[in-house]
Amino acid sequence: MLNNIEFANPNLLYLLLLIPAMIAWYVWRFSRKFPTLQMSSTAFISNGLALKSVLVHVLFGIEMIALMLLIVALARPQSSEKNKTMNVEGIDIIMSVDISGSMLAEDFQPNRLEAAKKVAMNFVDDRPNDRIGLVVFAGESFTQCPLTTDHNVLNGLFKEIKIGMIEDGTAIGSGLATSVSRLKDSEAISKVIILLTDGVNNTGSIDPVSAAEIAKTFGIRVYTIGVGTNGTAPYPVQDVFGRKRYQQTEVNIDEDMLRKIASITGAKYFRATDNQSLSTIYSEIDKLEKSRIEVYEYEKKNEEYFPFALAALILLFVDFLLRGFVLRIFP
Repeated sequence: MLNNIEFANPNLLYLLLLIPAMIAWYVWRFSRKFPTLQMSSTAFISNGLALKSVLVHVLFGIEMIALMLLIVALARPQSSEKNKTMNVEGIDIIMSVDISGSMLAEDFQPNRLEAAKKVAMNFVDDRPNDRIGLVVFAGESFTQCPLTTDHNVLNGLFKEIKIGMIEDGTAIGSGLATSVSRLKDSEAISKVIILLTDGVNNTGSIDPVSAAEIAKTFGIRVYTIGVGTNGTAPYPVQDVFGRKRYQQTEVNIDEDMLRKIASITGAKYFRATDNQSLSTIYSEIDKLEKSRIEVYEYEKKNEEYFPFALAALILLFVDFLLRGFVLRIFP
């Protein structure tokens, strides 16, 4: 079978309309040349003459098929083979997530941490060509997942992070420094950190702004996201009987510091006050940091007229033999 068939001279295919016209003309001419004759008997007609009468029509059919094949051959049918190669220049991204106790606040549904995890995993799924890693921080920081293209593994590790994995606190500087250490030796065309927090730096041995200056030195952009509604947020607590209660806690995000970190590194600061705005922020970052994909397409055309031309020539040769020998009328 011919795949992806095209014609170099498609207009010649209109000549195929001549064939039904020629058949109609042949039928009309034959009916006029040989009118119906009433005879009392046809016993004297030999079998040989009857066979030759049939062959006359067969030869006309052969000639029509040959003509059709020749027209198709003249239209130059071509098959095409297409190949694509992609040159992907990806981006290395570290997602640095605050897992301090305040991330249990339920101004996001079901809470800040779970909302952040869900949106971040969707972000990962939308970037199949990038290496992405995960750093978590609270009172200290550690790498949950190094840079990887195995996003199934990464999403599995995202699901495992929870409050209480490490000492409580908000060491934004440590989280940023750990993220920088994971990217500083990267040879990617673009290196990005997405740092998400809901509080104020209150522990750790590294100042967040100093960590941002280090990130700038290595050409790393740090997008910062402040998570939390305006005013107060419901925070779950247990009473003395173990029952779940809520208390309203004030939302304190050091937005000035987060803006400064982003500004130093040539990135942007975002504020998320609910699930929808958080999702929108990740969508915007996704648009700002697109991998460069160059697609090269090669197309090779193969001439396919030969089988049609050969079949037509064979049929014409058969027609010549039959007319010259089987249907030859000797004087």
